[in-house]
Amino acid sequence: MDTMRDRFAPVISRLLDEDPRVAVVLAEIGVDGFTAARSRHPDRVINVGIREQLLIGTGAGLALTGLRPVVHTFASFLVERPFEQVKLDLGHQGVGAVLVSAAASFDWPAGGYTHMAPGDVALLDTVDDWTVHVPGHPDEAETLLRHAVAAGDDKVYVRLSVQSNAHGLPVDGARLRTVHEGRAGVVVAVGPTLDAVLDATEGLDVTVLYATTVRPLDTAALRRATESAGTDVVLVEPYLAGTSTATVNDALSDVPHRVLGLGVGRRELRRYGTVEEHVAAHGLDARSLRERIAGFVAGAK
Repeated sequence: MDTMRDRFAPVISRLLDEDPRVAVVLAEIGVDGFTAARSRHPDRVINVGIREQLLIGTGAGLALTGLRPVVHTFASFLVERPFEQVKLDLGHQGVGAVLVSAAASFDWPAGGYTHMAPGDVALLDTVDDWTVHVPGHPDEAETLLRHAVAAGDDKVYVRLSVQSNAHGLPVDGARLRTVHEGRAGVVVAVGPTLDAVLDATEGLDVTVLYATTVRPLDTAALRRATESAGTDVVLVEPYLAGTSTATVNDALSDVPHRVLGLGVGRRELRRYGTVEEHVAAHGLDARSLRERIAGFVAGAK
């Protein structure tokens, strides 16, 4: 099966052909995927070299001219390294762009910690008005990329990963999707964590909600789910543990509730290993998730 990133260049290349507003800004990474598109649109496919701050600044400059820039590199180089430019060149100037990342939290362990970005979504939470999509399958990535580019002049982050669920689900870039209904708690599975969450909760009396858009989070659907399943909520996110707990707490602030945030731990794992070993080490495999969810949600068994 192809990966989310395999879909990225073909989808955006088609959008370059279809929409004269679309431009692509790269920093060496991913350039080969746009060779044909660059020959057709040399003025709208730009490679700035290994200059991540310039990457964001160039995208913002294109937005100021009325274009819709799609800016791409690894997450650590797209959000963390040039964060001042994300905050000022886009946010302070009031212009939008579509930031599309690769490598996620630990997709390329051999690259070391410089190529890991478990804190990317939490960092974007410190600035205003970002939409954040976290697809869990290449089909969903294609849909959400199209949503992002079509989102006027909004600031949108699309987080691509090599981790994937076995099957894609229909997504609309806004709403939570109910995958299973129960009466003893709510589990929110984000993006590529869904398959592990479904394995972990098999036989447990919990509602499972699937999130591929986490900012803004569909808190209305979350509240509806808690009305029948109770207000014990477990968040399973493929990035820094607890990133969305404040959002859930705010959504349920008027009712007694408990929230458990599961995700990538803060401790740096200094051995390269494999993606699967990192998943297990952070307790995001089905076996670990079952133990933690069942231990938290009262009456789930």
